[in-house]
Amino acid sequence: MCRRRSWSLPICVACCGALLAVGASAADRPAALSIEGRSTVVARNGMIATSQPLATQAGLHVLRRGGNAVDAALAANAVQGVVEPMSCGIGGDLFVIYWDAKTKKLYGLNASGRSPYTLTIDKVHAAGHAQIPDAGPLSWSVPGCVDGWEMLRARFGTWNLADILTPAIEYADGGFPVSPVIAASWQSAAPALDATPESRETFLIGDAKESKRRAPRVGEMFRNPRLAETYRRLAAGGADEFYKGSIARELAAYSKSAGGYLSERDLYEHKSDWIEPVSTNYRGYDVWELPPNGQGIAALQMLNLLEPYDLAKLGRGSPEYLHLFLEAKKLAYADRARYYADPAMADVPTARLISKEYAAERGKLIDTKRALTDVPHGDEKLVHGDTIYLTVVDKDRNCCSLIQSNYYGFGSQRTAGELGFALQNRGALFSLDSKHPNALVPHKRPFHTIIPAMVTKEGEPVFCFGVMGGDMQPQGHVQVLINIIDFGLNPQAAGDAARVRHVGSATPTGEPQSPGGGNVDVESGISDEAVAELRRLGHQVTRTRGGFGGYQGIWIDRQNNTLHGASECRTDGAAAGW
Repeated sequence: MCRRRSWSLPICVACCGALLAVGASAADRPAALSIEGRSTVVARNGMIATSQPLATQAGLHVLRRGGNAVDAALAANAVQGVVEPMSCGIGGDLFVIYWDAKTKKLYGLNASGRSPYTLTIDKVHAAGHAQIPDAGPLSWSVPGCVDGWEMLRARFGTWNLADILTPAIEYADGGFPVSPVIAASWQSAAPALDATPESRETFLIGDAKESKRRAPRVGEMFRNPRLAETYRRLAAGGADEFYKGSIARELAAYSKSAGGYLSERDLYEHKSDWIEPVSTNYRGYDVWELPPNGQGIAALQMLNLLEPYDLAKLGRGSPEYLHLFLEAKKLAYADRARYYADPAMADVPTARLISKEYAAERGKLIDTKRALTDVPHGDEKLVHGDTIYLTVVDKDRNCCSLIQSNYYGFGSQRTAGELGFALQNRGALFSLDSKHPNALVPHKRPFHTIIPAMVTKEGEPVFCFGVMGGDMQPQGHVQVLINIIDFGLNPQAAGDAARVRHVGSATPTGEPQSPGGGNVDVESGISDEAVAELRRLGHQVTRTRGGFGGYQGIWIDRQNNTLHGASECRTDGAAAGW
């Protein structure tokens, strides 16, 4: 069967639904069901979980037709660039942790871009800015996504790029129905998109009855023919078309016209890097993250700080556990502010930071009776972030943990001419303090928030997962893992369980710090009693909705040779297998 023909097929995916047994008492009901928003999806031959059902379907199509985990991940990611354009796309960056079943080895890929050669701190200041703006051309760094796709495909994939991009092209050309969470994000971004003609014409719609253009509504069909044409050019010319060919020339020309600093040289000289993932052992499980310029090792630091405590005895949702979690987060993020940066241009003591010895030393600062208040205050920019995370495990048990993002919704809110995608604003995370490790200098990678993760045990992968959402990501990684390892929840329940989020944290961008322990946001599933006790301990607690990330995960059940997929109800996502 030709892979590039009709690719759609009916599949069964997990969807939101009540799972509580009607009439059953709490004692009669399995504990996990009381917090699951949907069932765990169980399959044998392959599994994919993404934050958008159409992307999940595209990846499953690839798996069913013989593609491997990389082929499926790239097809899904390309579709998400169409159907979830505020969160991701080829104007953004990409990171991956990959388990290759043949070599039985983990590989890390850093496909994040660097600052323009001609952009300096002095030029930002000369433009009248104390910080790099969150939007507009000064926030641009080179988009690394397409090169990341090619690095993965060339080394581990089995399909060609044209076949991989087919479903995404069909959705961009023919249209897709907008899903609920994505529609809400689109609506909130509409005023910013309306400010420039390229963004307005690409991402907003309207008809003769409407006086102005608007974001598409839930269930409304949306087309992006400009992106379809760009994908066709990539299918024909590969990554070189983006970095050395006509797309590169158009990007550079648009940058010049918009007052930006991205040039053909910046694009031509971009390269992604294979890097070694780093790990810590938590209660017999090896948890793997990527080293800086990302923030993944903050999760490892938090786990090291928490391991000495009997969390299972304290209990899930208990104020004692939540207090310890919040204190560990503060300490890890203080190090994040001081040390995390591009290791090619700064001395980042990764091995020391994730060591058990360092955790024992830092852990002495945790007071079980009182919240720390003399930690640096948070960076509001890091509270935000639009990202997609997806995970794939194939029949051979190759595992792909992939995260890809524009940073803010629609990134810089600037759309690259008529190419159909938004340019990221990752450069906004540089510091303008020349003495800071994360200071802006030409051709440097900024501090990055997006982090994939994987867990192995006895040298084999057991869990491939990630959590989206700015500085929530390490916090989410730790809470999901503790829910599984300490509290015994299944992968779906572990993601659906109520979360907390400490939003006062040190900033990696060098702004002046203010004292105070910061605010703690909690979801409705955290009890009133726990909230009252946290406040008594000195935490500033607010009940809120949103901002707690979006999780996908696949657990590998080696005893039964099956896969357990999860995608939480905080997103439009779905897990599916066969």
